[in-house]
Amino acid sequence: MKFLVVGGGAREHAIASTLHRAGAEIVVTSANANPGLERVATQSARIDPTDADRVVGFARTSHAEFAVIGPEAPLAAGVADALRSAEIPTVGPSRDGARIETSKVYCRELLRRHGIDASPKFEIPTSIDDVDRLVGRFDGPFVVKPDGLTAGKGVWVQGADFTDPKEGAVHAKSILLQGGRVLLEERLEGEEFSQMAFVTDSGVYPMPAVQDFKRALEGNRGGNTGGMGSYSQRDHLLPFLPAADRDASLEILRRTAEALRAEGSAYRGILYGGFMLTARGPVLVEFNARFGDPEGINALTLYEEGNFAALLAGVATGRVDPNLVRFRLRSTVVKYLVPPGYGDRPKPGGLLEIDEGAIEADGVHVIYGAVDAAGPGTVRLGASRGIALVGEASAIHEAGTRVEAALAHVRGEYYVRHDIGTKDDLARRVEHVRQLRAPGAKASPLPLSVAPAAAPPSSAGTPEQLIG
Repeated sequence: MKFLVVGGGAREHAIASTLHRAGAEIVVTSANANPGLERVATQSARIDPTDADRVVGFARTSHAEFAVIGPEAPLAAGVADALRSAEIPTVGPSRDGARIETSKVYCRELLRRHGIDASPKFEIPTSIDDVDRLVGRFDGPFVVKPDGLTAGKGVWVQGADFTDPKEGAVHAKSILLQGGRVLLEERLEGEEFSQMAFVTDSGVYPMPAVQDFKRALEGNRGGNTGGMGSYSQRDHLLPFLPAADRDASLEILRRTAEALRAEGSAYRGILYGGFMLTARGPVLVEFNARFGDPEGINALTLYEEGNFAALLAGVATGRVDPNLVRFRLRSTVVKYLVPPGYGDRPKPGGLLEIDEGAIEADGVHVIYGAVDAAGPGTVRLGASRGIALVGEASAIHEAGTRVEAALAHVRGEYYVRHDIGTKDDLARRVEHVRQLRAPGAKASPLPLSVAPAAAPPSSAGTPEQLIG
């Protein structure tokens, strides 16, 4: 099978590598020359991934049999629709289906129309005069969300990005004044987690749950980013996430897929629910219409060898063999190496020397993102996330320790969050959930984005065993 991979980031490198290990031939179209993608591709072209005509032209001349779209921007631009019109089965929803990510207002209204009780309290101001009145309806902290795509960085959270409600109101008004739409939502208290699934005509097929770290600095401080790293647990739950709550999030994904189908939105691709596990259960923060980055890297690392090409071909053509949805029982930790100042004022251009052989020998995978090759074993950092290091082990803590050891084989100026996947951080999240779920108890909020869930089920082991 020959697959066209659209996009040039770390997520796309992970997709292409997993397909390559399954014996598929890879061709790539991207705006940059990702060294990891260049290594596995038999052909590549520097094409803007949102340019549907040129992407389709390349797919035809390279004789691609299937396509998989990595980033959200090509989905919003209708590239999946164009590829399907050219009779190239594609992993990625139609532009209409992708509205589940590209319009936060559409997402909330879709759930409300179909009686899917998964949203926080929200308000949709339609004019400047609406804002102050609607802000006054929130009893506690709230968040301001621009309606469209923001690369994971556009949400303003009270208590993190602004303090006084009036500041949030001014920000919401500025979005409206610029011609945009805006959503006001209650600020949820809980632990965030990501639940991705393959969605196609034949059903919804889940991947392991993952927790992402959005803030740039350790301790969940600093600016919002696309994601500094993430971890997954060997039983495909999380230390604070019991099976019942995971299953509740999957039911939300299933009902949402049914709602999209009922409204005529074709969906053959990845549906990714970003949830907050609160005292009342999982609440939807947002949907994405593609693999998460970095969360998709965790899941793809665990996919069992040999069947990924057949699985994606099934998603693209509408019918998946459930026996192909197989993930190994291991824990993973992803940590991104980013340019200094990333999340606020990144300083691109720095050179990193990477002994990839030594890193891989230690059981850690190297996934390339926003970098350019600068000679043997050397890359130049861009302004975004540069290299993802992926550790794998029985316990989360062990996987994180492997990534930390691998940093000895990287030389140059970069920043990385060392607290991802540590025993202390994981134990703190388990305790936070325990407090939130204790009868009559009220937990004080953890810094910025941290949240609630019940203790793991006994079949999964104790929190200490699961953490490592």
